Amino acid sequence: MSAQRPLRLAPLDPSSTEAQALIAQSEALMNALYPSESNHFEPADGLRPPNGAFWGLWLGETLVGCGGVKHHASDGELAYGEIKRVFVLDSARGRGAAKQLMSRLEAELMARGVHLARLETGIHQPEALGLYRRLGYVECRSFGGYALDPLSVFFEKRL
Repeated sequence: MSAQRPLRLAPLDPSSTEAQALIAQSEALMNALYPSESNHFEPADGLRPPNGAFWGLWLGETLVGCGGVKHHASDGELAYGEIKRVFVLDSARGRGAAKQLMSRLEAELMARGVHLARLETGIHQPEALGLYRRLGYVECRSFGGYALDPLSVFFEKRL
């Protein structure tokens, strides 16, 4: 049995060709699962410094996952970071890739002194729902500019 190649995390420009190809696959999946009014795609500019960060996950030379965080000054209470655009190719799933990305995004928030992570996901993504719950995220009310949507699930985690 051969050893699995390690996954490598590194900052990634969300508007790069590689990132845009992966984001397009993610959007195609979301568009197949949900109507357009239930998809909340963050533009690449919203995930760049100084108010955001975006990370890629590589297996060898192939980009197999990505995720970003957008910093919010306040939501009428605490400053928080919103986890956005987490996506891992099917070929890299089952290796802890999404968990690795989430850990990096949480570390990014904590390094900025932000101790609350929030995210929105959909009801038709059982793997994502399970992952977020296993990582300690709990369901919460809608936040930011999100309207209530029966197809959305909102989560938060104190870091």
